[in-house]
Amino acid sequence: MTSLTTGNAKQYGNSQNLAARARLASQYTVSDRPWFPWIASHLPLKAGDRIVDVGCGPAWFWEAVTDAVPRDLDLTLTDLSQGMVDEAMKRCASLPFGSVSGGVADAAALPFEDERFDGVVAMHMLYHVADPVAAVADMFRVLKPGGFLAVTTNGANNMRRLYELTTTFGGTPYDPAAAAFGFTHAEALLQERFGNVKRYIHPAHMVVTDPNDVYLALTSFPPGDQAGDDQLSTFKEAIHSAFAEGGGVLKVQKESGLFLAVKD
Repeated sequence: MTSLTTGNAKQYGNSQNLAARARLASQYTVSDRPWFPWIASHLPLKAGDRIVDVGCGPAWFWEAVTDAVPRDLDLTLTDLSQGMVDEAMKRCASLPFGSVSGGVADAAALPFEDERFDGVVAMHMLYHVADPVAAVADMFRVLKPGGFLAVTTNGANNMRRLYELTTTFGGTPYDPAAAAFGFTHAEALLQERFGNVKRYIHPAHMVVTDPNDVYLALTSFPPGDQAGDDQLSTFKEAIHSAFAEGGGVLKVQKESGLFLAVKD
């Protein structure tokens, strides 16, 4: 098991790079239920629960599901990036939660006492952690008995059609996040620690209509953000060829899932 830790400080100092990828997903994903509300529908949240979001990023999730979760949650937002925590706190300050607090925290060394929280949320972040086993162990530690851990990540076939295009500048022909910490890793790790895990796969695909959004998303992280002019020119040609083959659109399979475990 590997992690995607190289360049994280630069990548996630703020949400700019993440936003380019989020735009691609939000603008072109086709699904009966959008990703964030779909996740919220599976979380066993109760009024008054203490919840910690580990690797909260800019807290887009909580803004999107405000009307779908109990309003009096005691929400704690943590991230390894101070910039992300600042943005998350600003975004959530006016939302109708019972309370919102936040701070910088290492996922594998959470600054909280044992059995503090009713739920831990770790969305699309464990592939960035050097030691996911230690991180899940610490998330288990801060959970009350009966509390839940919700982990999201990607499967091996997630957006493979897009990642194949990145080989023009040295990228992998598959989702590097899924290779670092995908469905198999997530399910096995939660099963080992909790003894139980439920897996939910979000039914969705993408129909992309703007080649420039593909370019911006896939050059927002390594190695695309470090590619030379010749490589980027070749990449643009590959994108336009793919759109031409698709009659002006690019159809892409998605494979993202939620893994839910409960502490006995």
